[in-house]
Formats: sequence, structure tokens, C-alpha cells
Amino acid sequence: MSAALESALTMHRRRAAVVLASLAALALIAFAWALAAGEVGATAADIWAALTGGDTLAASVVRELRLPRALAAFGCGGLLALAGALMQVLLRNPLADPYVLGVSGGASVAALCAMFFGAAGFWIDGAAFCGALAAMACVFGLARGEGSWTPTRLLLTGVVVAAGCGAMVSLLLALAPDRALRGMLFWLMGDAGAATRPWPALAGLAAGLVLSFPAARELNLLARGERLARSLGVATLRLRLGVFIVASLMTALAVTTVGAVGFVGLIVPHLLRLGIGNDQRLLLPGSALAGGCLLLVADTLARTVVAPVQLPVGVLTALIGVPVFLWLLSRGPK
Repeated sequence: MSAALESALTMHRRRAAVVLASLAALALIAFAWALAAGEVGATAADIWAALTGGDTLAASVVRELRLPRALAAFGCGGLLALAGALMQVLLRNPLADPYVLGVSGGASVAALCAMFFGAAGFWIDGAAFCGALAAMACVFGLARGEGSWTPTRLLLTGVVVAAGCGAMVSLLLALAPDRALRGMLFWLMGDAGAATRPWPALAGLAAGLVLSFPAARELNLLARGERLARSLGVATLRLRLGVFIVASLMTALAVTTVGAVGFVGLIVPHLLRLGIGNDQRLLLPGSALAGGCLLLVADTLARTVVAPVQLPVGVLTALIGVPVFLWLLSRGPK
């Protein structure tokens, strides 16, 4: 029995290594394409020159424009996919995504308010982050109430708060002057073009992995049911609270950086579960890599497919995500 268990563990480690190595290779390919694609073509030599301080035109374009945008897109995609994987465990709902608890709605209302009054740059980002935190606190406080804190109550509260934020967004768009309307719509659909500071997203992704991965075993137990998790010694209330805070903060950071990009946090965990199962020790880092790749590829397409016109990246993720999700639904329950 011990020999069989050891063999199974060895196979699992090899499988995890192969999957993560494959996703890392895909990420490198996506980065190379993102840095090379555009109106000003960049060869491998230009990319190397950009990374090592070269001063040619192509190297400057890669270093100053494409590299920060690519890093931001990868970091935010990873944040959304990792937050989606955590939310689906937290709520025990495969349809949960990072926006289901109203964090995106709060960020949208605050960011659009800042645009409405003529703010730009840092002030929009700061307003979006504060709005996301306010929505997170509101959802958790209302869901807690005077009774017990349950996933169902949390989900319903999040849906109601998100609906209220949606109404506020519609009101702001109706009242907005024409000069601000285009920027508001681009922000709502997701736009990585203004993401000149990628390091907060990358640092947040690293912190999210560091905080969530040690709890992967407990998350595996929680996914099988709260009673089972409690019987095996898991502090479920503390675990749920931690997952809620970490996932919400990652979502807030992603939305602050690139706007409300949909479907990444919903379809990436689904697709990975089909291929590698529901082991959170593999699903969490895999989601971070796969989500980063997806948003990076979508952003590269958004700025090149109809160049020089740039599309909102959220449009591309929706065009990719809708057919994929419909295909997942057509498979039916297994």
C-alpha cells in the first residue's frame, strides 16, 4: 500500500511539473509575441536590446510602451484567474467569478465618479481601489449582519450590491458629458493601454500566491464540504474570511489597473479543472499562469487586430470567453 501511495505521489508531482512548465513556456511565448507585435516591428535582437538598455527606435518602443503594458496585462490576468479559483471554492459555486461579490461594481462607481469630475491618472486608480475596498467592506458587513456568515448569504448580498452599483454606473453614464463618455466606456470594458505601472499587479499576484498556496490542502477539504473540513480540523470560518479578503483585494488591484475585464476569472479555472482536476495545489498556480497568458494574448490582439485602432481588451476576452463557456455548459454535468 505504501509503495502504491508513493508511486501515486510521484506521478502527481510529475504531472504538476509538466503542467506548470507547459504554462510557463506558453507565458514566455505570449510575452515574446506581445513585445514583437505592433506597427513598429521588433525582432528578437530588438527585444534583447530593449531588455539590456539598447537605444534604437524599436528597442525604445518595446521597453517604454509594450513591456509595461504586457507585464500589467499578465499580472492582472493572473490576479483575476487566481481570485476566480478562490471564489469558486469559497462559494462552492462553479459559476462564481471575481466580480460576483460586487468588488468590480464598487470600483466602477468610484472610477466613473472621478472621471465625471475631470480627474485623471492616479486619481482614477486611487478612486477605483477605494471604491473596491468600500464594496468589499459593505458586502462582508451586510452578509455578516447579526446572524451567521454563510456562503449563500454572502453571495446574495454580493449580487444585490453589484446590482446597486450597476444602477449607479448607468446613472453616471447617462449624466456624463460627451468629453468623458468615451473614457468611461473604455474603462468599463477593460483597457490595458493606460497601465504604465505594472509592478503593483505583479507584486499583488506574487503576494496572492504566497498567501493562498499554503492553504491549498485546506481548500481541497473545504471544496468537498464544510462538515468534512471541520471534522478534519479545518478552521472553516477563518479560512473563508481569509479567502474572501485575499480574493477581493486581488480583484480590486486588477480592476484598478486595467478596468473591469470579464470572463478571465470564470473560464480559466474551469478549463484547468478539465485538464488537471480540482487539486488546489496545482490549480492555484496554474490559474495564475493561464490567466496571465489569456489576458496578455487578448491585449495583444486588442491593439493589433484592427491597428491603428485599439479595442478594449474586455471585448476580446468576452469574444473568447462566451463560446468557451457555452462549450463547457454543453458538456453537461459529469
